[in-house]
Amino acid sequence: MTPPELRQRAAALQLHGLLAHWAECVDQPWLNPLLAWEETERARRSLERRLRCANIGRFKPLADFDWAWPEQCDQRAIAELMTLDFLDSATNAILIGSSGLGKTMIAQNVAHQAVLQGHTVLFATAGQLLGDLAGLDSDSALRYRLRRYAAPDLLIIDEAGYLSYSNRHADLLFELINRRHEKRSTLITTNKAFSEWGEVFPNASCVVAMIDRLVHHAEILSIKGESFRRKEAQEAAAAKSKTRKTKGSS
Repeated sequence: MTPPELRQRAAALQLHGLLAHWAECVDQPWLNPLLAWEETERARRSLERRLRCANIGRFKPLADFDWAWPEQCDQRAIAELMTLDFLDSATNAILIGSSGLGKTMIAQNVAHQAVLQGHTVLFATAGQLLGDLAGLDSDSALRYRLRRYAAPDLLIIDEAGYLSYSNRHADLLFELINRRHEKRSTLITTNKAFSEWGEVFPNASCVVAMIDRLVHHAEILSIKGESFRRKEAQEAAAAKSKTRKTKGSS
């Protein structure tokens, strides 16, 4: 590696002491390993910090997803989401389907992949996010928190539609969506079609405008079928019953 390239790496790492004595260090055999160690350590710490801040939680890898189970599930479209190309154009992603079909699992895998690729990510349920915003008691605190939610490259709002919210909650979500519109990507999982969002935000006048901004540039994926969790519970119950019968006959 040439001296200018080494110096550029040291400058990117902001190693000002090293740069101040550059003439003394540039020909030293330890310089390149030192820069490599520093780059590796900073990358590791950056990844740990972004994973911690993303708040993704524990999740199953997408490899464990049973693609044969849902009646409708576009595997190719989900694979395209995992490429993260939608982040480049600030496109949104909407996963629609009833409870227990893996929407959260898919969203968590997308979030994790985004963090691994160097993006900033924040994962929150709709209840957590809106409760957090609505609970602030000063305009300055609200502005600061809105900036925090508006800042990540990818914001994931999970479980939108399971609860109903007040007009204030609707206004806050609209403000957040509006701030991110055409600037950064938002991924939403919901159990309700947009035509039913009036039930989520009863009497809120901003619902149509909110949906308009969400779907303006969006990949909308629908998953249909019976609940995975119900299937797993039934299989576990059947296995336990079989075990009991085997023990009883021995």
